Amino acid sequence: MTDIVSAILAINPTAQVTVNAEDINQITWKKDTPVISKEDIQAKQAELQADYDAKQYQRDRTVPVIRGTGSYPSIQDQLDMLWHDKKDGTTTWEDAIQAVKDAYPKA
Repeated sequence: MTDIVSAILAINPTAQVTVNAEDINQITWKKDTPVISKEDIQAKQAELQADYDAKQYQRDRTVPVIRGTGSYPSIQDQLDMLWHDKKDGTTTWEDAIQAVKDAYPKA
């Protein structure tokens, strides 16, 4: 679940708050930050979580070099595939990329 501070900052990017133990009942509003209702914070948390969940395919497709996980071949391997495809008239790169897109389709 998206944390409370992230939800508050998505609603009001200049908000200054602290939250104790991720407890919605333990928010301290600092300076002149207007108070945001618990319902609005929870609705924003749900919205941010839904957006995050909807983009799982993007995280699944990431290049390992960038995020440490993922399915796409490394950039170096992709460049090598492209070079060989051009030289040999093959479609190795296209096939590799399409396999990832097929395995992790957009939702």
